Amino acid sequence: MTKLRLPIGIQTFRKIREENCYYVDKTPWIRTLLDEGSLFFLSRPRRFGKSLFLDTLKELFEGTETLFRGLYIHEGWDWSVRHPVLRLSFGSGNFKDPAQAHASLMAQLDAVERRTGTSSPYLTAPERLGHLLEQLHHQSGRPVVVLVDEYDKPILDALEAPEIARSNRDFLRGVYGVIKDCDAHIRFAFLTGVSKFSKVSLFSGLNNLKDLTLDPRYSAVCGYTDADLDSVFAPELPGLDRDEIRRWYNGYAWLGEQKVYNPFDILLLFDRRKFDAYWFETGTPSFLVETLFKRRVSTLALEDMLGTNDLLSRFDVDDIATEALLFQTGYLTVTDEEDLGGEPVYRLTYPNREVRESLNRSLLRYLVQDSSRQTANGVRLYRLLEMNDFDGLRTLFQAFYSSIPHQWYTNNDIADYEGFYASVFYSYFAALGLDITVEDSSSHGRLDMAVRFNGNVYLFEFKVVEMTPPGAAMAQLKSRRYADKYRSPDQSIWLIGVEFSKDTRNVVAFDVERG
Repeated sequence: MTKLRLPIGIQTFRKIREENCYYVDKTPWIRTLLDEGSLFFLSRPRRFGKSLFLDTLKELFEGTETLFRGLYIHEGWDWSVRHPVLRLSFGSGNFKDPAQAHASLMAQLDAVERRTGTSSPYLTAPERLGHLLEQLHHQSGRPVVVLVDEYDKPILDALEAPEIARSNRDFLRGVYGVIKDCDAHIRFAFLTGVSKFSKVSLFSGLNNLKDLTLDPRYSAVCGYTDADLDSVFAPELPGLDRDEIRRWYNGYAWLGEQKVYNPFDILLLFDRRKFDAYWFETGTPSFLVETLFKRRVSTLALEDMLGTNDLLSRFDVDDIATEALLFQTGYLTVTDEEDLGGEPVYRLTYPNREVRESLNRSLLRYLVQDSSRQTANGVRLYRLLEMNDFDGLRTLFQAFYSSIPHQWYTNNDIADYEGFYASVFYSYFAALGLDITVEDSSSHGRLDMAVRFNGNVYLFEFKVVEMTPPGAAMAQLKSRRYADKYRSPDQSIWLIGVEFSKDTRNVVAFDVERG
């Protein structure tokens, strides 16, 4: 098996093909797209290969036949037909500046006009864009292909400044409205981004826009599948645990049968030969973390959330559903679809170990506000679990809650004390990458949390003493026989009843018994 160059950071189709890089053939999906329509939209998390997909479309419509030799679409494509391609991207720029969105688009139109020898009398971007599409059509005799990358970045960048975000949204609505008005001059259009803003807010009038985001047929249009790793990247696999690759990075799904990997993770894993949170570390989700805390979202709830089609699509400056925010940014993924009286309901959870572990670290960092102490607590927790030192665990958990600044409590009205305390508890375990199951149902009831580690299963029940009698957590663990489900000759079971006090804001009972 011959190793090829890893296309790390390369978003140019021509460069990948000419420099003998690994390439996963996405042209079968392009063939299907062209048979189904002419105006498409796709949202995927960052670094999922959207830009490369658009660049592949560009080269195809421009007729660079040599780049496609050996690929699926090569034999069935008419290489004598070439279309002008207008590719726009909002990938760079400081869009917290209210003038940047218009300036960015104008600069891109300048470059296209210089390259094509066209000109425009208009000084505003939408009118100039429409004029350019008409000129390119007449100049070439063929309708234009329009490709827009990171269509939503001017809005996302400014979400913490809502007035600017709304202004950018309104500007972009006018720009994308040109696609509808210039339909006669457009052969094909494809827009990509991270989020899925509602049609009403951003794509008003684009009734023929086909949204591929949750179309099962296009679930793997971006990203790598297991089959891709085993075939295209086979030379890179020796020396790496195949199951561990799946646990760390696989799991993204958009209702399709195949789950996919984020390409950025896989390429860096093959390059550095070690498991790490490569994708997560490329962007700090500060807005996401702050939003979760402001909305008092329990971290245990992130293991299993439900969302309707409406909720997953509700993404606008003034109305961002929590489920939509987590799903569209890639921190939760769809695991199942259920029918609820004719209405689809989607079950969401973390896609993989990387996201679960890293997001919970970020949540703890925001809460504890002391990275050194947080790290020390995490290391200590792991060591105590190795020794089954339960007295040490109780002392450590008390240190966890003591490390939360008093100011945090005074500025936040926590309605669900049990959920809040359990969330902090859960996040420390999740941040270590341990095997966790929350709210695990059995015929006897629903267990708060189970942790599997080192041949042990730790069954946790959480209570707040001001709301239940003393000892209620352990009593429930025993009376409902939660341990029955976990009995196995190769593992030990521990029942752990944890009780908190909302007055002292700490652990006041930590009862342990063998299950």
